[in-house]
Amino acid sequence: MRSLAAFMALVVMAAALPARAEAPVRLMAETCLACHSPELHSTIPTLAGRPAGDLLRLLLAFRDGSRAATIMDRIAKGYSREELGAIAGELAGKGERP
Repeated sequence: MRSLAAFMALVVMAAALPARAEAPVRLMAETCLACHSPELHSTIPTLAGRPAGDLLRLLLAFRDGSRAATIMDRIAKGYSREELGAIAGELAGKGERP
C-alpha cells in the first residue's frame, strides 16, 4: 500500500510538470514588462507583440556585448540561450505592437 501511494504521488507530480515548466518563463517575461510595459510611455521600447526572432536577436546581442546597453547586457547575461528564446516567445505573444 505504501509503494502504491508513493507511485501515485509520482504520477501526480509528473502530470503537473508541463504546467510548472511554463510558469517560470511567464514570470521571467513578466519581469521584463516592469520596464518595457505597453502601458508605459517612456524612452524604453515596448516589447509585447514584437516578433520573437527579433527579440531573441536583441537579447543575444546584449548578452554577447555586440549591442550597447546600460543594464540589458547585465540582465541578458543571466540567462541561457534557451531561456532567452523562451522569454522572447512569451513576450511575442503578449499583444499587438503599438
